[in-house]
Amino acid sequence: IPSVHLQRGASIVAYSGGVDSAYLAWLATRILGPRALCVTAESPSYPERHRAMALAVARDFGLRHEVIRTDELDRPEYRANAGDRCYHCKHELYGRLTTLARAQGFAAVADGTNADDRGDYRPGRRAAREFGVISPLDTAGLTKADIRALSHEAGLPTWDEPASACLSSRIPHFSEVTPEKLHAIE
Repeated sequence: IPSVHLQRGASIVAYSGGVDSAYLAWLATRILGPRALCVTAESPSYPERHRAMALAVARDFGLRHEVIRTDELDRPEYRANAGDRCYHCKHELYGRLTTLARAQGFAAVADGTNADDRGDYRPGRRAAREFGVISPLDTAGLTKADIRALSHEAGLPTWDEPASACLSSRIPHFSEVTPEKLHAIE
């Protein structure tokens, strides 16, 4: 297990079930035990296939897991689908997770951002900074290739999953995001 810094207190892991967040959820559970809570956000922009994978990994690997509902589609800025749509989605998610963390006594909220994400345009990172979300995989300098290899060693079925963005990313910018469009894409 690489040296990955997690808060000494309990932590919530933003757990989508993708390669990075699944590895972080597994690692946090190994390091923190029941003081790690892995939280999956359910929303119309989240593919059912990913939800099923997140639930299966949580069950099979003994993750302490909860599912919450996010309502990014209630935000006009999100539906407008400008270049900062991801900011509004992550603002909704991290707002919910930090509220949950405070209510249940968790020291931090962690996400699966990795070292390869540093150079990408990621409006959601702004929301992460605003809410004080930590990124232990990035801090440790782990790349996507590192995380895939470590996930494979850990026996996680997500190790070779292709990269996958949310359903809203398939709607051209400035074309409104609607539940009907998301349903058709899925």
